[in-house]
Amino acid sequence: MVRRSFAGGLLLVLPTCTETRTSPVTPPAPPAPRAAAAPLDASAYPTHFPSSADWLLASGRNPPARASRFPDQRFVTLDNFIVHRTLLLEPDAATTSLGINDEAEQIRALEPEALLTIDGATHAVGGLRGAPDRAFLLPRWLQRGVLQPSSSSFRCTGFVEAAIEPWLEWKRVRHDSGAPWPPRGAAIVLRFEGTSPATRGITVRIHHEIYEGVPVLGKWLELENGSGRAITLDACVSERLALVEGESSVEKRPGGAWELPPIEVLSDYFFGGSDRDSADKFSRFLPDPAYTTQVNYRLDTPCLLECAPPIGPGVVLPPGGTFRSPRTLLVVHDDGGASAGGSNRERRGLTLRRAWRTLAPWTSENPLMMHVRSSERAAFRTAIDQCAAVGFEMAIYTFGSGLDMESREPAYVAAIKEDVDYAHAKGIEVGAYSLFSSRSIGPEVDVVDPATGQPGGAQFGSAPCLASDWGARYLAQLRWFIEATGLDLLEHDGPYPGDRCASTSHAGHRGLADSQWAQWRASADFYGWCRARGVYVNQPDWHFLAGGSKTAMGYRETNWSLPRELQPLHARQNLFDGTWEKTPSMGWSFVPLTEYQGGGAAATIEPLAEHLDAYELHLASTLGAGVQACWRGPRLYDSDATRELVTRWVTWFKAHRPILESDLIHVRRPDGRDVDVQLHVNPRLEERALAVFFNPLDVAVTREITLPLWYSGLRGAARIERSDGSSAPLALDAAARGVVTVQLAAGAVDWVVVKRE
Repeated sequence: MVRRSFAGGLLLVLPTCTETRTSPVTPPAPPAPRAAAAPLDASAYPTHFPSSADWLLASGRNPPARASRFPDQRFVTLDNFIVHRTLLLEPDAATTSLGINDEAEQIRALEPEALLTIDGATHAVGGLRGAPDRAFLLPRWLQRGVLQPSSSSFRCTGFVEAAIEPWLEWKRVRHDSGAPWPPRGAAIVLRFEGTSPATRGITVRIHHEIYEGVPVLGKWLELENGSGRAITLDACVSERLALVEGESSVEKRPGGAWELPPIEVLSDYFFGGSDRDSADKFSRFLPDPAYTTQVNYRLDTPCLLECAPPIGPGVVLPPGGTFRSPRTLLVVHDDGGASAGGSNRERRGLTLRRAWRTLAPWTSENPLMMHVRSSERAAFRTAIDQCAAVGFEMAIYTFGSGLDMESREPAYVAAIKEDVDYAHAKGIEVGAYSLFSSRSIGPEVDVVDPATGQPGGAQFGSAPCLASDWGARYLAQLRWFIEATGLDLLEHDGPYPGDRCASTSHAGHRGLADSQWAQWRASADFYGWCRARGVYVNQPDWHFLAGGSKTAMGYRETNWSLPRELQPLHARQNLFDGTWEKTPSMGWSFVPLTEYQGGGAAATIEPLAEHLDAYELHLASTLGAGVQACWRGPRLYDSDATRELVTRWVTWFKAHRPILESDLIHVRRPDGRDVDVQLHVNPRLEERALAVFFNPLDVAVTREITLPLWYSGLRGAARIERSDGSSAPLALDAAARGVVTVQLAAGAVDWVVVKRE
């Protein structure tokens, strides 16, 4: 099917369907030789892929993703009208082009599609050599006869089209954004066969994916051992790209702070951190010493992106065994619209948040939840009654409640099930807390420190090894307890699969080399099981692509022991900082209705009826950000006035839920010195924006607040609807900024909705 003329040649677009169809790597006959003076055929090297309008402002169905072949059959491209990736398939496979359509190329040199260390020897999967420079890749170097395969270990034998399959099962049981799962897109699978004595009989399948509506490229590989012998996969580099450097500097950068290429990596192999950067142990930018023409004198420029577990996996594959790598998800950033839409940091944050909504849409589940301080029946049922009365949706047996998920005592489990059933009858879901890490089980179970050979050395001191017999029994117990009681949520304190364990006696791993992989695999499988059952997962780690739902928005526990008048401002700062890369529904805040880790009466809201001002500030701060807090205490209200306050804010939140759970634009960080703003935008909704204003001062103020509405999709003019029911037109300048006048009493809160005029 001929779609359109492209860069001087015809683009053949293959349908992206579920049937697989092997495509030959080499065409049946070589093209006729050209005269020496003939110009280069541009179709031999696809370089131009037109972009749609600003993809972040799309208000309808996204353009389809597609897999395309060019006339000479040597290239295949994945493209979604935002970003593209092109692979040359013959004489072997390598990525030749990658980047935002209509923007600068990101590939400067060729690399293998993967690097596998098997039985101590490293083998390239695909790759091409012969390009005379690594600073750029000229089209004529990709003509036939110039490049040769770089490896004799694994050679590309063809590819098939494929459907994007869900990497975990998601049972949808509660409110969410409605995003499709699996994400829509296009995919191909490249097949490589081992051709050397060490790799013969081993097959590698590399999966490339692209998703509609986001500048994200997915990749993962499968290795199938058909060699007839057991092999050890010591290391697996599933992505390696020679990227254009983010900056060029002759000297070493002070402190090593280089500007990196505009690509970030997401993966299901994230752990050991509550933000993307600290949790990313999977990707790294390395120097490229083979790039000898770079400006940096010591060849230290970080311009080689490599994605691999930091150690291992170290797994042994028996004959017929299969290994599947973690997923690499390249988020390719653009600068389009930054001049009008605000800072480049905001645009990059919006890009990451759109990626999370597409690739882990279960993170859009955002139930209003109370953390019940006691598991004693009377206290728990009182809390359930109050949740139902004010419109909360979930209650959690919180940390310190006394609930024991590790119990199998029949009477105890039956009593918990009765209380869970009581909550379900009132329309309230129930969750429970379980501690895994930060405790010691015993020397035969605990993580063994590689440095000392003794128990300890885990991320938080002592911790059991999840790949021990005890760890396997612990996960089996949680599964059993959740099923036996009907729980709907797990709040999990650990495990932290980034822990390395040097034990050689644990049943689930052989030693240090495979300990991290084995613990991650057990953790990911467990969270996948929870997701398949519709069980919501609060976790203190970055397990979103493995099935996790929510982590901390960002907080310091001791701050909740500060005087209560300081806490809402701290909370709004945490919300401002935590939503650059997380959506509102991906993070939780905290509210100590009763004392938490000290501070006494001055740090708590109880008695609630005596501190309605502080209570309302917490409600407005968290719900106004679209974020759910851990409302920790024995009750949500203690008087009619308190109940009315909570009900009013919950009702307001639900009335505006779609826009409140949309992206936050970072207008001004709360500092207590003047009015701060929580501004949500969404070009796909009738309510295009909603702004909440907070006056932290002790005096009444009148302010003209500029709302940056570029990413709401509004242009020229809009209409604001105020909290008192009045409305008025709002003029927008060329950058879609509108000025709103607000009058706020001392310590007061107000809000406006912005719609199309």
